[in-house]
Amino acid sequence: MIRHKDLTSEYRECIVERAPQNKWMDIEGAKPPKPVKEKKTYTKDQIKKELALYRKFIRDHQRKKRIDVIKIAIGTIICGFFAVLFLLPIVLTITNSFMASSEISSNYGAIFATTQTGGKVFVSKTVNLKFIPDIITLSQYYVALFKSPAYLFKFWNSVIYVVPIVVFQLAVSSLASYGFARYTGKVKGVIFFLYVIIMMMPYQVTLVPNYLVSDYLGILDTRWSIWLPGIFSPFAVYMLTKFMRRIPVSVLEAARIDGANEWSIFTDVAMPLCKGGIVSIAILIFIDYWNMVEQPIILLSDDYLHPLSVFLSKINSGEISLAFAIAVIYMVLPMLVFLYGEEYLIEGITYQGGVKG
Repeated sequence: MIRHKDLTSEYRECIVERAPQNKWMDIEGAKPPKPVKEKKTYTKDQIKKELALYRKFIRDHQRKKRIDVIKIAIGTIICGFFAVLFLLPIVLTITNSFMASSEISSNYGAIFATTQTGGKVFVSKTVNLKFIPDIITLSQYYVALFKSPAYLFKFWNSVIYVVPIVVFQLAVSSLASYGFARYTGKVKGVIFFLYVIIMMMPYQVTLVPNYLVSDYLGILDTRWSIWLPGIFSPFAVYMLTKFMRRIPVSVLEAARIDGANEWSIFTDVAMPLCKGGIVSIAILIFIDYWNMVEQPIILLSDDYLHPLSVFLSKINSGEISLAFAIAVIYMVLPMLVFLYGEEYLIEGITYQGGVKG
């Protein structure tokens, strides 16, 4: 503490004479006085004004809160309405699969009725969409699974077509996309541009070239005519290239400095970082080829080789009840795949192959 004996006359003049509140420094052993807090007084008008502002603030806050709740409620109702609307066909298919054949024909038979020449007839009566059957029966499932094994055989045809396409298309696209993302060059850019052009074309445009190439290779009316175009599809290459390009080059170079070769970088660094993207692309490929109809009809003339999707596209008036049960069986595997990979699908779409921090 600075004492009054250490102060020069000029300093004393500054801090004592010009500031009377510092006179306590002239007294030996004196302590500075405690500051006196000035009490702020309000008039009645000021108090009323402050209360009015406070009440207005509370009202505005409550109004905003009510508006937010109303917005959330309206959004929830709209989303719930569309969710129910989208789920109605699935619910209708599942419930009608337990309906008797006579009841299904009476409700929907007019839609599938044909003339003597095979043409469609005008639906003169209202179709009855019935969700709850009068009598629950499992006869359709018994026919589809045990009495008529042809439908179950077509189901396994779909599995035989789709699983190799998903596995080998991911294998081919992983190697190709790593090359596109890792290396640069004019030739690579031209090839990737051609991939994009082919991917943007509808599959119906390439059906005739695929038919001609399959006929030339001698694989027409065989499963290879479905497998080969699917395995070398450009969709997965394009998507995985976008995922791998988001991997920082520093990560790959760090692996190389640690002594990893190119194959180790690909398998131990690039592929784990693209796990979400690979799973999400696998789900999209599975759904796409699980629902294929044009390829088997054009490339396979033998009904013995057709998948179950082709049967569902050729429903006639005598198979309406059976079609509901087969449609439910047909939905089981895609639903399981989606439920198992839902987390990876969302992660792959939002994360897009970047490196998490």
